Amino acid sequence: MLHQAPAALFDHYLGISRLLAGQLDFRSAIRSVAAEVAHIIPHDHLDVCLLIDDGKYHTAYETGMETAWGDLAGAPVANSPIRSLLWGEVDYMLTDDAMNDPRFHFEGAFKRPIDEQALRSRLHVPMKVEGTIIAALSCSSQLPGVYTMEEVERARIVADLLTPYFFALRAAEQAQRSAIVEAEARAREEGLRLGALKLTEALEQERQRIGMDLHDQTLADLTRLARRIDRMSQNGEVTPEALEPVSRSLQHCMQDLRQIIEQAKPSVLQLFGLAQAVENHLDRSVRDSGMPIEWALVDETAGALDALEPAVAVALFRIAQEAINNAVRHAQPMAITVRLRIEEGQLALEVSDDGRGIAKQRGRLGSGIDNMKTRARLISARCTIGAGRGNRGTAVTVFLPLTAEKE
Repeated sequence: MLHQAPAALFDHYLGISRLLAGQLDFRSAIRSVAAEVAHIIPHDHLDVCLLIDDGKYHTAYETGMETAWGDLAGAPVANSPIRSLLWGEVDYMLTDDAMNDPRFHFEGAFKRPIDEQALRSRLHVPMKVEGTIIAALSCSSQLPGVYTMEEVERARIVADLLTPYFFALRAAEQAQRSAIVEAEARAREEGLRLGALKLTEALEQERQRIGMDLHDQTLADLTRLARRIDRMSQNGEVTPEALEPVSRSLQHCMQDLRQIIEQAKPSVLQLFGLAQAVENHLDRSVRDSGMPIEWALVDETAGALDALEPAVAVALFRIAQEAINNAVRHAQPMAITVRLRIEEGQLALEVSDDGRGIAKQRGRLGSGIDNMKTRARLISARCTIGAGRGNRGTAVTVFLPLTAEKE
């Protein structure tokens, strides 16, 4: 026990207040006052155990010894050896030998530093703001039987001096964290807004393209056929032989119209799912190119694709469609592979080729890359575009967190 005159103790208390001024973080605060506290309460280890996340978790700031408690980034209070104090069940904790005190040794207790550092004598007092516990001040000695109720009372005074500073630091940290979260939310919102704007522009361009296709091709063909049939009716030329070329022209119109509709609405996707739709598009794109391109689709998702929401599946299909089209039209590849897999809780869709590489294609890809990345952002996915395996060709990969999908 350390005996000091009241005046000397007062000087040490005053020294604690003076040293705390200007400290801007928890660790520097506790370390700055350790020597003054040692004059009041001898200790080998000193720490402040701070409650976080509405008191469900805690973290520790220590000095004197480096222990595993100092590594806590947010451990459950239920596992703390001083949980009864943090929960307000007791007003203080005092022991002559914590290594053999059952209060510190319950199932699940994180008491390893007590045993490893031989922290025998321990005292703990709460740190309160308006009656609410925000933390606990703990002093420990490797010697047994060091502390008495006199040290407990001194610890209460030290805790009262530390509490306002730690409360202010915690409030500042929470405000900073809230500001960061708010800034990130605003950035995501702005990114989605810009992404939606770009996608809207792309959809408008697509609508205009479909309209022009219908006007310049199908509608013109149907108008010409209607006039031809009208002339045939007026001239009395409606015979099977005369209708045969008209029938062929109508079939061509219907084929063109089916192609326009298929490009606008991926019916295979709706009927057979994402993997089949991508495979169907890959097969057709390679065949239509007339080039000897080997292709393959590898589905390693074990049925996870079936849980995708329709809007998410359509977005993934459109990204794969754009990537396949770019590879076929611009990369001059010998092979294209689409791989679907589960990777660290994410669905990964990869379209890779062994062609010319993204750097040589970029000038020809136009807004396709932006559209792929925008579609990915709108479904909370991430789209990466870079060199393929072995630094050959191009790989477009979309990572979709599976937790974003509804069960």
